[in-house]
Amino acid sequence: MSHVPPRRRWTELPLIAVVYLAYTGARLLARGDVATAVDNGVAILRLERALVLNAEEPLNRLFTEYAALGVPAAFVYASLHYLVTPAVLVWLFRRHRQRYRRMRTWLLLSTLLGLVGFTLYPTAPPRLLAAEHGFVDGLAHYSAWGWWSDAASAPSGLGDMTNQYAAMPSLHVGWALWCGVALWWFGRRSLTVRTAAVGYPVVTVVVVMGTANHYLLDVLGGVLVMALGLWLARPVLRICDRVRAAGRRRGAGAGRTVPSGATGGHNGAACPTHTPGRPGDREAPGVPGPACGTAPGEQPARPRVGAASGGTPSAGGGAS
Repeated sequence: MSHVPPRRRWTELPLIAVVYLAYTGARLLARGDVATAVDNGVAILRLERALVLNAEEPLNRLFTEYAALGVPAAFVYASLHYLVTPAVLVWLFRRHRQRYRRMRTWLLLSTLLGLVGFTLYPTAPPRLLAAEHGFVDGLAHYSAWGWWSDAASAPSGLGDMTNQYAAMPSLHVGWALWCGVALWWFGRRSLTVRTAAVGYPVVTVVVVMGTANHYLLDVLGGVLVMALGLWLARPVLRICDRVRAAGRRRGAGAGRTVPSGATGGHNGAACPTHTPGRPGDREAPGVPGPACGTAPGEQPARPRVGAASGGTPSAGGGAS
């Protein structure tokens, strides 16, 4: 296990919470008009039926009829989304820190793109459509088995803490896809890890449709926002690095500023001058001392005393 510096640990770990809070906040802030959300959900369903893409309908009937499928699906939907993704983030941070920054940025950008979808296209999931459309709320149907109720994966009594009309895109699928890619790229090349890398996103796709929480087009929307987030991650990190480098240069430049009142010398120190008329002073008045304006090891130029005092030098170079 690689050593993680304490300072970076306390800098990065809050970002794991930020990813989840951004997702939760996105769903809450994107509360739209319910009538519009229902209309959008019906429009998606009609489009899927026209294109024969309505896979959520037979899956929902299957999960409703067989509790052996419906109950495990309800547990998967209500829990793994909030457990697996943070676990993979921590694993990347501890074992693959050289890749962690880009993977974390990819996940965060995709989550923010999901907010755009929630805001611009509020969508009622299949379970919240009128009964005439034939869907059964999988989690509500099996609520006696777990902590959830009729408010998706929210615990019973906390339905107001989530936006149930944020179905497009499916970040359940998007986050599961991110986890699968991380495991495939950086996990051990064993059959178990590779199976989990592929199986977790596939199971999530089946579960979100079978429990009537998402349409197939929601699933495709989740894949799309993850693809866009991956595409944006590298240029966004490049911009962040440039901004950080510019800040460091400005800070370094400010640290080299000469203090006010300095007249030269090493490290910005003021240069002392000799006082005229002092006995034994061989240098001219006002001439900087030996340490001023010279590099280390360099001998300062010394003026000829005779010339400085107005005298005429002798032939031998001495004072007259």
